[in-house]
Amino acid sequence: MFVRTTARDGIRRSTAARGLRATAVAMLAAAALASCTQDTPQDAASAPSPRPSAPAAPSAAPVDNADNADQAEPAASEASEATDEPALPAEPAPEALRDAFATLQATLNDTCTPGAGDCAYFLGRVTRELTELDEAMRADPKGPGHFKQPLADMKALFAKLGTDRSTPHLEKHFTAIVGTRDGINTWMQDHPDDYR
Repeated sequence: MFVRTTARDGIRRSTAARGLRATAVAMLAAAALASCTQDTPQDAASAPSPRPSAPAAPSAAPVDNADNADQAEPAASEASEATDEPALPAEPAPEALRDAFATLQATLNDTCTPGAGDCAYFLGRVTRELTELDEAMRADPKGPGHFKQPLADMKALFAKLGTDRSTPHLEKHFTAIVGTRDGINTWMQDHPDDYR
């Protein structure tokens, strides 16, 4: 019984080994066939051109081909990098004047009490809306000269605020922020063609 089991195992092993050898031989034959069917420079010159109307390119010396290949590789990698990288988004265009004014106008009935802890959102929003309105007025086709008064008012406010947009600093300038918002609203109401 032991001998038979060992003999069967040997037969199974030899069959598996033959299968692996056959697979290896087949792979080598396929690789050899693939390398034989690839065009060599001589074959490419003698093969018919797929576009008979195109003139054949003159053959270059091997040194020149190596130099061209060296130069082509960086160019190809740069081209692929340029297409693989997402295009940088263009700077956002200033909002249309009508939209910028509408969002500022939406704050007209809002207020807060400096020092009461309810001003962070309100003053931050009004300041942001004034900044966007300033950008929209400067980009408007009528030109900044048309918006001379509101732009001057916002410039004065932004000079007072500087770059500090902290809540305590904005609360300190509460009257200037709300006054600028209300003054611009009044000016815009006198110029309905600018936002309708």
